[in-house]
Amino acid sequence: MVTLSKRLPARSMVLLVVAAAEFLTTFMVSSINVALRPLADQWAISAVTLSWISLAYILAAAALLMPAGRLADLYGRKRFFVIGVSVFAAFALVGAGAPSSQFLIAVRALQGIGTAIVYACCTAMVSLAYPPERRGRALGIQIACVYLGLTLGPLLGGVIIDGLSWRWVFVVVGVLGGANAAVAGWRLKGVEWREPKTGRFDVAGSCLWAVALALFLSGLSSLPGRLGWILAAAGVAGVAGFFWLETRASEPVLSVDLFRRNRVFLYSNAATLINYAATFALTFLISLYLEYNRGLSPEMAGLILASQTVVQTLFSPVAGLLADRMKPRHVASTGMAICVLALLAFAFLRAATPDWYIVAALCALGVGLALFSSPIVHAIMGSVERRYTGVASATIATMRMTGQNISMGIVTVVLAVQVGRHSIGVADYPALLTSAHVTFAVLAALGVLGVAASLVGPGRAGRPVVSGVPDPD
Repeated sequence: MVTLSKRLPARSMVLLVVAAAEFLTTFMVSSINVALRPLADQWAISAVTLSWISLAYILAAAALLMPAGRLADLYGRKRFFVIGVSVFAAFALVGAGAPSSQFLIAVRALQGIGTAIVYACCTAMVSLAYPPERRGRALGIQIACVYLGLTLGPLLGGVIIDGLSWRWVFVVVGVLGGANAAVAGWRLKGVEWREPKTGRFDVAGSCLWAVALALFLSGLSSLPGRLGWILAAAGVAGVAGFFWLETRASEPVLSVDLFRRNRVFLYSNAATLINYAATFALTFLISLYLEYNRGLSPEMAGLILASQTVVQTLFSPVAGLLADRMKPRHVASTGMAICVLALLAFAFLRAATPDWYIVAALCALGVGLALFSSPIVHAIMGSVERRYTGVASATIATMRMTGQNISMGIVTVVLAVQVGRHSIGVADYPALLTSAHVTFAVLAALGVLGVAASLVGPGRAGRPVVSGVPDPD
């Protein structure tokens, strides 16, 4: 392990390459959302198939995050970061030449593998590179770049798609990602963090987790059919088996004690899962609404959607400051409550809803997400010892990606029931609007659970048993 306590340039370079990677991955996700209609028109595919272009990517990333995090702990977080960015960039370039929707879905799944490796390393690298007194500011910059990617994705993505084609989004991301991997490998030579090996890598646990989560999330996307219920049930059983197996493993992929004995870690991660499950699908749904029900171009739809993430980016530093001065769980729960109100506002969309109403609701959601995201990460990372930093980083990313999968799974089910699994026509526009009403109502109800989970503190003991350090509350 290399310490960076006296190497400011190296610390700054760690933050730069991590922030760039987070920007590119979120830019890719958000820009694809404004390419939905061009993709559907090119290949005459259904709304359900469209959802799989996003779902395959998130599913692969979520399933492999935990094993990737453990491997990075053992063999080097910087090394795995470079590998992850390289895989992500390479398959972005492959996706640019996709000849069919099926090929693009497969490539997106492979790209998700690279993203899993990147996300498993990012927060841990920044946390370990910076001393405690400067760590909060560095994490704030990292999170701001995530929001910047979400902001510029719909906006610049819409411009690229309208001016060239959706394929050029993949080209731009692939080239920039490759450059970032090269810079990280070149400028961070000799910089590395790894944990001492005391046993073998938990292959059985890693495989069981990946298969179980993939079955569960695939099942969600296949509901309400019989196969969907079977896959989801098998996934739940597999996840239960994984937790049982990890309690007996000498070198577990996930330390179950972190969940069993650390209330803040458990409930803050649960709140993260619920937050993303309740909010992630919003961009997908609003994109469909703006491009089909409202007849807007991808560029105009991206401009409207950008209002949410612009507000997120601006309010994130404020949220970080509030988390330093107040209890992080109170700030996070307030943010989650604002998200619930915004989701309820979208449940009342009409074909002629004015633009100001949509922008106002998106801005409210941006404020809520900003108030939630930084404080909840602050709470989780502050509740564990240094040796659990990698596990905590991977767990946060896993909750985020799993929540995104659940969110898209909910949308897929509603679209399958309301619209069907055929290509979208004019006759389907009323059903699309009904799907939005139903989905937003379900997501708002889910968000209420997130408010409750984010309010949970460390309990009467005042500190988590596993970490041995005071809770950030």
